[in-house]
Amino acid sequence: MAKYLFNGVYIHMTIYLLTKEFTAMKNRSKIMAIAIAALAIFFTTNVKAQTTPPSAWRLGIGVEGGIPTGNIHSFSNFELGGTARLQYGLNKNLALTLTSGYYNFFAKKITNIDGTTTRPKAQGLVPVKLGAKAFFTPNIYVGAEAGAGFETSYANNTKLLLSPGIGYATKSWDVGVRYENISGQGDNYGTVALRVAYGFEL
Repeated sequence: MAKYLFNGVYIHMTIYLLTKEFTAMKNRSKIMAIAIAALAIFFTTNVKAQTTPPSAWRLGIGVEGGIPTGNIHSFSNFELGGTARLQYGLNKNLALTLTSGYYNFFAKKITNIDGTTTRPKAQGLVPVKLGAKAFFTPNIYVGAEAGAGFETSYANNTKLLLSPGIGYATKSWDVGVRYENISGQGDNYGTVALRVAYGFEL
């Protein structure tokens, strides 16, 4: 009898604990859903569209960090740059851009025959790119740029630049991620970069 009584108590306790855990999970789910809804409401009501009206000019000043890819990856692990971007609004969903600045591909340390290490000179590049930004929501856009890159170290070659990307922009801030391919003279390298910029109307 005691055995059955114990088993009955055990079963009731198990059911109670499972019910309590299930209720807690439902409450957490409700809280998470409310939080997500609140964030969505915030971004759709309090954060206004970054897109400029037709014929409006904007200037953005940004910094970026990137991971080198392709041929240059054996030479560099990190790219740091700064760019200025001039933007002209064709309409509320489409803008043209002109971007220029400087990219610095920091060189890796190399080990010499005598065991000492040195760091070669970094590879620099000055980009000049024309592009477009298309907004498919008030703040989220896709972009594409093409242009020339002028190397400032070593062979000082001129490269072809092709750069697709995606970003999030408000009236003051622009955060974008892009892949930039840099090719020419037998080289084919690039960078996967994150750019954060502050912008204002002219």
